[in-house]
Amino acid sequence: MTYWLRLCLVGLALFAVQSVSSSSSVTNKVVCYFGSWAVYRLGNGKFEPENVQPNLCTHLIYSFVGLGYDGKVTVLDTWNDLPDGKDGFGRFLALRKQNPAVKVMAAIGGWNEGSQKYSQVMNDDSKRAVFVQSVVDFVTEYGFDGFDLDWEYPAQRGGAASDKGAYVKLLQELRPKFDERGLLLSAAVGAGRYLVQESYDLPSLSKYLDFINMMTYDLHGSWESETGQNAPLYASSVDTTPEAQALNVNASIHYWIENGATPSKIVLGMGTYGRSFSLPSAGLVGPGAPASGPGSAGPYTRESGMLGYNEICELEKEGGWTVVWDDEQKVPYASKGNQWVGYDNIESIKLKTQFAVDLGLGGAMIWSVETDDFLGTCAGYKYPLLTAINEVLSGGSITPPPTTSTSSTSSPPTTSSTTPGGAIDPTGPCKETGYVRDPTNCAVFYYCQLAGGIYTASRFECPAGLAYDPKMNGCNYKDQVDC
Repeated sequence: MTYWLRLCLVGLALFAVQSVSSSSSVTNKVVCYFGSWAVYRLGNGKFEPENVQPNLCTHLIYSFVGLGYDGKVTVLDTWNDLPDGKDGFGRFLALRKQNPAVKVMAAIGGWNEGSQKYSQVMNDDSKRAVFVQSVVDFVTEYGFDGFDLDWEYPAQRGGAASDKGAYVKLLQELRPKFDERGLLLSAAVGAGRYLVQESYDLPSLSKYLDFINMMTYDLHGSWESETGQNAPLYASSVDTTPEAQALNVNASIHYWIENGATPSKIVLGMGTYGRSFSLPSAGLVGPGAPASGPGSAGPYTRESGMLGYNEICELEKEGGWTVVWDDEQKVPYASKGNQWVGYDNIESIKLKTQFAVDLGLGGAMIWSVETDDFLGTCAGYKYPLLTAINEVLSGGSITPPPTTSTSSTSSPPTTSSTTPGGAIDPTGPCKETGYVRDPTNCAVFYYCQLAGGIYTASRFECPAGLAYDPKMNGCNYKDQVDC
């Protein structure tokens, strides 16, 4: 799909997302985390707050602040975050000037903060009270619209069994203070059922949180001895044990709902990165193949065992990588030599977003904006994964992915533009939601939307010499189109 067509579709998506009321059962949140350390990356990986496109998100979350043993919120990178340095907080909050409707929040915790300190503070009534007041003071001082709790994880990683109850007490104490000030309270949570049983009281999380950001990724990785998809939508035939069969998005979401979580509070998390492995044998590359360790670090994230989507798509663009669609798990994987990575692409992101819509979940979340193709280096337009979420939320159609493709044989997106027209013909060519070509003029196409039981068609026209190609949902050279 071409750049200008994407812009038109994103506009429609944003209208659809923002026009849904908060009481609707329709998926309406697009929660975007920002890992603030990305400002230190090099080359095409360097990401500043100004790189965020706030019109693609309903909620932006700055990550992370920390916790002191005294129970107070601490700023982890004072030079990057505070006004007397790079003023990361202020610049992130300034994104509201571009989209006044977006809610800007701050998150505490993350994997590197661990659990032990959180366990000690939250199980101590006096320290927990200090923390609650410190959160309110922090949000008020800097002007955030809310706060996100990313304790990874209660009763895990050095925590105590009592963490599960202490977490509920924390939410009970934060809720009224947030309500008094009109603030949002959310949490990032682990998805796996075996973690959930020890860490979370699901009905209480639904009761006290405005929304729950489910981290339905990191379900497999280089800590295992076999290759596995980072975030499979469904189980694979290689998943032969009950534990393995539970490690997918579908099983995780249904477990949460069956055990008391409110579907409309759940925001489905998707990773804009993949988990990578090194292989002892380049000939065995499917899911469940033997792995000898983490994959090589990428040039921007510089962490073995993971690659940002922006790194993956650039590697594929260079050639030599074989990309395979895993139709059982509805996600792709790619391999080259002894390197293997399982990740999400545009097609799998669309399928997951549609999954969230079909289940009446509260929205979609990405971790995180800085590892999407935010420069448009590969797709020809910025933020292809985040755009894909917005496309589905707008009611756009999903194009089935190919079974197998090889990056060296794929062609780059065609560069063209579309010109919006004003004509809307309710008796026109629309039979279902999505794009359709004009039956008499191949250069003209429509975006069909169903509202109030009536289809309306927004008209577009390809530039001279181009025709609408239904196979790519965009304008293409006429000799490449079956007109």
